[in-house]
Amino acid sequence: MFDVVLLSLAEGSGEGDGCGSGCGGCNAVCATPRTPVLACADALREAGAGVETVLAGSDAEIDEVLARFDGPARPDGLTWPDADTKLRLVVASATDGQLRAVMRRLVRRYAPPPSKRPEDLPAQRTVPDLPPIAILPLDPGNTEDLAAQLGLPRTPAEVAAAVLNGTVRRLDLLRNDGGSVTLDGALLGGSDDNGRAVPWRGRVEVDDAVLTDGEEPVLACVIGNSAGYAEFDGLRLLADGDPTDGRVEVAVAVPVVVKKLFKNTRVRVEVRRTRGRAVSVLPRGGDLQFLDDGVAGSTSRKRSWWTEAGAWAVYAS
Repeated sequence: MFDVVLLSLAEGSGEGDGCGSGCGGCNAVCATPRTPVLACADALREAGAGVETVLAGSDAEIDEVLARFDGPARPDGLTWPDADTKLRLVVASATDGQLRAVMRRLVRRYAPPPSKRPEDLPAQRTVPDLPPIAILPLDPGNTEDLAAQLGLPRTPAEVAAAVLNGTVRRLDLLRNDGGSVTLDGALLGGSDDNGRAVPWRGRVEVDDAVLTDGEEPVLACVIGNSAGYAEFDGLRLLADGDPTDGRVEVAVAVPVVVKKLFKNTRVRVEVRRTRGRAVSVLPRGGDLQFLDDGVAGSTSRKRSWWTEAGAWAVYAS
């Protein structure tokens, strides 16, 4: 039987509120294991597994858990995941941002520096196969999070069963030059108080294709690994959002003025889409707001994302 680590994130460790409540910070009550965590731990123990619950409040505490998945020492000195480990990891997450916080630490732990790229690293990848994880949603009723999109188990009992008896499903992730990762997708561009898109300008390139050169206004740009950002302001942007095809799907929404003879001028929104291995966005004229796996940020510099095909994995039913 397997040993299982059930990892939860405390206040300040998930790029947002620890519980996802939006309250602005957790109190002492929130800094205790929550009901789904306890229920999942009970289900695992009833099945005969050894269970340890960990509440991590910092990157260092997350790293202490992930270090248990290290493989034997290698001649090249690289830290590498143990493909034969009997230890399994469950991440209890209130938000996709919390899940991303754990995956970011996994990537930072096991990604070798470019100067030490080993021969056994898969082609077109900068990270090895990361240890699979089970996702325990702390809000099982949320039908829009990444676990729901992927059709993964949602109740504590279902998650426990997947950890012990389910299959491993490998998925793509996106790395970016800001040192983080994207599991679902990113939406670039802001909105006003009424939720309407605010136009911005920037150059968007996918591999060798230019979706916009920075000279025209853009209502929104979506960088999709999965389908969480498929729509914006009622407009369909992504065609599907497939986290298993080894490519990033990118779409931009551009307002286009249409002039007709003897008729009033009107504006329609043109959606340009393409797929590739990498995408770059260069804002022009100030900060560009974005949401990346639900985490808000801004950039005034060029930002790039690239696909790591099949780099991470989840336990599925």
